[in-house]
Amino acid sequence: MGEQRRERADAARNRRAILEAAEDLLRRHGPDQVSLEDVAAAAGVSKGTVFHRFGSRTGLMWALIEQRVLALREAVTSGPPPLGPGAPPADRLEAFVDAIVRLVDGNVGLMAAHEHALANRRHAEGDREANPVYLFWHGHMSALIAQARPDLDADVLAHVLIGSLHNDSVVRMLRQGEADRLAAGMRTLASGLLRGAADPRPAGA
Repeated sequence: MGEQRRERADAARNRRAILEAAEDLLRRHGPDQVSLEDVAAAAGVSKGTVFHRFGSRTGLMWALIEQRVLALREAVTSGPPPLGPGAPPADRLEAFVDAIVRLVDGNVGLMAAHEHALANRRHAEGDREANPVYLFWHGHMSALIAQARPDLDADVLAHVLIGSLHNDSVVRMLRQGEADRLAAGMRTLASGLLRGAADPRPAGA
């Protein structure tokens, strides 16, 4: 029993060390410059230990973002409006795109690393649209669009909204401290989509 407790304690300590080392490296380097070997060396463990704990580079990046993403998911499903239930769909969509920008802004290197890891996987499950973050964001956005504007193609428009965050210009804006400008632009896009025929209020009302 004592040996098992020590093994669990060692595993938990290794996990913390790996995650902390990965976050530190991503703060200082681009995602394409951080390998599992680098993380293992910085954490003081073997590369095999990293693979054992996280399965792949993508798994490691997902573990780093998981808590941040889960907090947003909880706010959407059970938090106060307008991000949570109880507000009109147009207000909820604007609040959601704003929250996504804030999340990405606070984790630019980490989100880029996750994207980079997915892009470099060899199999179809590495596609961006198959990862759980994208699936949740797209599902929530498309549901809100469909609720407010059943005349629109909610599936396509949700892809377009999320896809607008996945380009070099947006990353550059965030790195230059222009998150407020980006958030305002995203809210304008969301408002323009939903405050139309099904919602006659002017944008910003």
